[in-house]
Amino acid sequence: MTEAAIAHAPGTFCWPELATTDQKAAVAYYRSLFGWDVNESPMGSDEVYSMFQIGGRAVGAASTLRAEQRQHGVPPHWGSYVAVADADASAKRAKELGATVLAPPFDVMDAGRMAVIQDPTGAVFSVWQAGKHAGAAVLGENGSLCWTELATRDPAKAEKFYTQLFGWTAKTGNAAPGGYTEFAVPGKNPGAGMMQMPAEVPPFVPSYWMPYFAVADVDKAVAKSNQLGGKVTLDAMDIPNVGRFAVLSDPQGAMFAVFTPRR
Repeated sequence: MTEAAIAHAPGTFCWPELATTDQKAAVAYYRSLFGWDVNESPMGSDEVYSMFQIGGRAVGAASTLRAEQRQHGVPPHWGSYVAVADADASAKRAKELGATVLAPPFDVMDAGRMAVIQDPTGAVFSVWQAGKHAGAAVLGENGSLCWTELATRDPAKAEKFYTQLFGWTAKTGNAAPGGYTEFAVPGKNPGAGMMQMPAEVPPFVPSYWMPYFAVADVDKAVAKSNQLGGKVTLDAMDIPNVGRFAVLSDPQGAMFAVFTPRR
C-alpha cells in the first residue's frame, strides 16, 4: 500500500489514466465494476477530469480522447504514468536512449509536470514529476492499481531501455512463452512485468503497457464486466503460486486486467 502522504519512489508506476471516446459511459462502467467513487473536475469550458476514488483516496482517472488523437486513430486506452524526480531530465535521457518524446515536458497546473514518451519498441508511457498531486493514493488494495505490464515485440531492447532509464532491476523467468520479466525499483518489490507480444496479435498493434487492478474475486469481476457490456480478451486463468487474472476490455474498447493474488 502506498498512501498519498508518501511520495512514490522514482521509477514507480504511480497513476493509471483512461482516455476514452465516451467518458460518461466509461465512468459508469468502472464505478459499477470496482465500486469507485468519482470526483469531477472542470477542464476548460466543456470538459471534465473524472478522478476515481476509494474511500476518498484517488486511484486513477478518466478523460475524453483529444480530437487529434482520434484523427490519428488512437483507440480508447489506459495510460500508465511513472514517477520521476525530474520530468525534463527523464525525457532527455529517454531520447538519448532511442525513445521518441511525443509530448515534451509541460506543467499540469500546480499538480505536477509530465512528458509523454514512446519507447524504442513502440510502447507509450508518461513520466510524472509530482507537484501537489503525487499520483494514486493507494496501490495494491482491491480496486486499485497492483501491476503494470508491457507486451512488446522486442523484450531485449525494451529491457535495456527501461533499466537504463529508470534504474529498474530485471529478473526473467518462465511464467510465459518466451519468458516473463519482472521489473523492480531497487529495494522494492517488483511492480511491473514484461512479456513477448503473442504471435497471434496482428502486426499493426504496437507494443503497449497495460494496468492490472486488484479484485477480491477475478471470476466475479469477469461476470460483472460482462453484465456491464465489457468483453473478455483473455479468459481467467491461474498463475501457479502467484494468483489468478483475466484481461478485459471495457465497452469502449480500453483493455485492462484484473488480478487476485494467491492467498
